[in-house]
Amino acid sequence: MAGKLIMWAVSFGCGILFFAIGVYARNREKPMWFWSGSEVCASQISDVKQYNRENGVMWKLYSLWYFAAGTAAIWNAVLALVFLVSGCTAGMVLLVASYHRIFNKYRVP
Repeated sequence: MAGKLIMWAVSFGCGILFFAIGVYARNREKPMWFWSGSEVCASQISDVKQYNRENGVMWKLYSLWYFAAGTAAIWNAVLALVFLVSGCTAGMVLLVASYHRIFNKYRVP
């Protein structure tokens, strides 16, 4: 039972963190960045508000992998592990691809 609780807490903690990044991105006045240490200038983005909105949705959707893992941890540890590993591998690839799609969509030519 303690293992399930730890898995639930860690998964939900990660989910809350990524969801909070989504909320932060949505409410930013300046363009949201993706990589650590990099910044996106407002002059690079055609519609900062919409760019940040889509960025926020991207992060919130990414958090669903971790909420699913935490929920599954209560009933099935193997399923929870599948969600967690999928989020950390395929989910990360989808996250990067989504960000590039969003950035290219709003990038000033």
